[in-house]
Amino acid sequence: MATELLMTQEGYEALKKELNELKSVTRGEISEKIRVARGFGDLSENSEYDEAKNEQAVVEARIKKLEDQLKAVKIISKDQISTDKVTVGCRVKILDMEFDEEMEYVIASSVESHSDLDSISDESPVGKGLLGHKVGDVVEIHAPAETLRLKIMEIGI
Repeated sequence: MATELLMTQEGYEALKKELNELKSVTRGEISEKIRVARGFGDLSENSEYDEAKNEQAVVEARIKKLEDQLKAVKIISKDQISTDKVTVGCRVKILDMEFDEEMEYVIASSVESHSDLDSISDESPVGKGLLGHKVGDVVEIHAPAETLRLKIMEIGI
């Protein structure tokens, strides 16, 4: 993974925690499932064994991905986050001009953005469209379902 991943310290710690959990707990649980499944007999017709081996492959792929991501992380501290323009790590208040509705989001790297409603990935159409813009800018974002007109009301930390 050659590209640099901008991330907050909290996001970095969360990835490290997930990696540690996968290595120290999940691997052992899967190994135990495989050991137990082997005891059921013929491996060619053993669905428990196949399922455990598939789970092991998924976990090992996730471990590899996390290790690669952690190697590429550049941690951004709060004092590095600009409030002059929208950047990763900032909190942005926007106005949906069609519905006259204000929303507030944290712009997070795609690696650390969460499925909660408080953050937007910097790689999502809205996140990508807001990056680099300043307070007062009206941004047109071409999302898959529609074109959004968003006015940047405030940028903070």
